[in-house]
Amino acid sequence: LGSVAALIAVSGARAADAVTVADPEPAEYVKICDVYGAGYFYIPGTETCLRIGGYVRYDIGAGDTGSYDRARTSDARNGMDQGTWRNNTRFTFKTWTRQETELGMLKTYTETSMNFGNRNTSGPGSPQNYSFNRGLTLTSAWIQVGGLRVGKDWSAFDTYIGYAGNVLNQILVPYGNFDTNVVQYYFDASNGFSAVVSLEEGSGVVGTIDSYVPHVVGGVKYTQGWGAITGVVAYDSNYESVAGKVRVDINVTNELSLFGMFGHGSNGKLNDDATDAIDAHGRGFYKTWGGNWAFWAGATYKFNEKTSFNLQISGDQLKNYGVAANVAYTVVPGFTLTAEVDYDDYGNFGVDMVDPSKLNWTDADKKNSVGGILRFQHSF
Repeated sequence: LGSVAALIAVSGARAADAVTVADPEPAEYVKICDVYGAGYFYIPGTETCLRIGGYVRYDIGAGDTGSYDRARTSDARNGMDQGTWRNNTRFTFKTWTRQETELGMLKTYTETSMNFGNRNTSGPGSPQNYSFNRGLTLTSAWIQVGGLRVGKDWSAFDTYIGYAGNVLNQILVPYGNFDTNVVQYYFDASNGFSAVVSLEEGSGVVGTIDSYVPHVVGGVKYTQGWGAITGVVAYDSNYESVAGKVRVDINVTNELSLFGMFGHGSNGKLNDDATDAIDAHGRGFYKTWGGNWAFWAGATYKFNEKTSFNLQISGDQLKNYGVAANVAYTVVPGFTLTAEVDYDDYGNFGVDMVDPSKLNWTDADKKNSVGGILRFQHSF
């Protein structure tokens, strides 16, 4: 009886103690920001809208040196030159931000890529096509408020006028260099007319500015439902040369669209030093094609919502020509399979130090070649 009384007394004492349960922390859910389109959400505690995206890509290429893949290597046992697959996997991460301010919309864009694959690390005759991690590549990282943009981007000489079609290998005949730091101003009249002025640093041994004088790019565009007309002019401050491109886009039907682009560039002082293996090709940061003029033309035809055919034909004054054609098929939304065949024919692929005007932009070791690529890409 004494033991039972003791247990009852202890149980009563514990029951008398108040049990305190902490209130749950208020949940802070992500708020959708649909004013700028799908995918944006508010960064908690701010008025800034953020969007995250990117893609995962896998390429398989085959063909001769000089085509897109440049898939040459040496036999692991005897060192003999032979062909091999070109394989590359890329992960690209992108971010967009938007915020309204008293100076206009404040926005940023970043794009960073990581690659693993094989590529030639030496010239023809001694190929070394090893697979390895190639580190990070910063494609874009810029800030824009109103019409003013500063940071890292691709040159307005290419982005403003548009790329050379929807083929994978757009540069069988190159139409300009890309990577550069920029200070740009965009103007939009809201009636179809727009314009851009871009001060650029360039990149690489030939392209980076060698003084306080920047490269300068200017462009104008007129856009309507039928298509667009665009023109850009670039001044290369290193070589005091000028290059320009004019482009016409036509929406023939809902299924068929066409484009044509013509480029012309002055030699300026590009050929002052014909003994320099780099600038003896008569190319600066903007006039990257052979000779003074070049052209690019192409078409896209949509068979249905999932399948499209893309074609590009290009050529320049030095009789370099290229043809690229592919079929792109959307397996499921966000996942696309593209199969492409490329052909190039180089009019002059050797080195002529006596007459630099005959020098070619390419380092191909064949007059013509055929290559192909199969691409798997999931964009998100």
